[in-house]
Amino acid sequence: MSDRQGPEEPLEGWVRLAQRGDRSALESVVRAVQPQVHGLALRFLWHPEDAEDATQEIMVRILTKLARFRGRSAFRTWAFQVACNTLRTLRRQRMERPEMSLESFAAELGTGLSDEPVATTPPVEDAVLWEEVKIGCTTAMLLCLDREHRLAYILGEILELDHRTAAAALDVSPDAYRQRLSRARAGIVGLVKARCGLAHPENPCRCRRRVATAISGGHLDPAHLLFATSAEQARRFPQVLEEIRRLEEFQRAAALQRSHVLPAPSEEFVHWLRALIPGMARGEPRH
Repeated sequence: MSDRQGPEEPLEGWVRLAQRGDRSALESVVRAVQPQVHGLALRFLWHPEDAEDATQEIMVRILTKLARFRGRSAFRTWAFQVACNTLRTLRRQRMERPEMSLESFAAELGTGLSDEPVATTPPVEDAVLWEEVKIGCTTAMLLCLDREHRLAYILGEILELDHRTAAAALDVSPDAYRQRLSRARAGIVGLVKARCGLAHPENPCRCRRRVATAISGGHLDPAHLLFATSAEQARRFPQVLEEIRRLEEFQRAAALQRSHVLPAPSEEFVHWLRALIPGMARGEPRH
């Protein structure tokens, strides 16, 4: 049974043209799927450099296998399947530590809180520092899940794929996927409820109170911010947070994740991808 839906139809048309060597269509295919592939990789691996490396590998696999796509599912579902298969088989990355668990992360969030002002070199606006901590911390929570549960949570709760599409991307039955997602959701919601002062203001942990600890621990470099790319976005977050806190308790953790404006790929990545497309359109092998 096909899971193709109306919004997918333009993409399916581009795919058919790209399979016949149409470069413009191939560029459209890449533009359609690359942002979600990169977003998945960044949430899965945390560090932008690791995410770019993984996204490169995923895009190469998608493009080299494009001719073999037969349309038994929507193309975007197939692309997610390629992405998930690539991510789950990567060697362990820099932020994937064996000792990292929901329990240890919760304990870490209960220590190192400080109300002392922090002066940085170079000077960085407070709201931007808090945004860096917010995105870094809430994204790092996902690393407390094993890879299979992490993928299920990102696909279902953050990217909001329907259960059938997410199950197909993970190559499991819908029932197995729902069980996996339920376990992952329970873990993340429990951690956020117990420690996060963003979603639950009665908790003592606040992003501003973790800045000094993040700097001293090497997780925040004021001279090279990884996540907080927009000062205006950082200043607008309090209004976004008001809306998040109005949600039901079990919805807040995922809403926090979805509120993140994640950094776009680097210029080097963009140039690499542009250089890759012409050869792929001609059917040339990758060297």
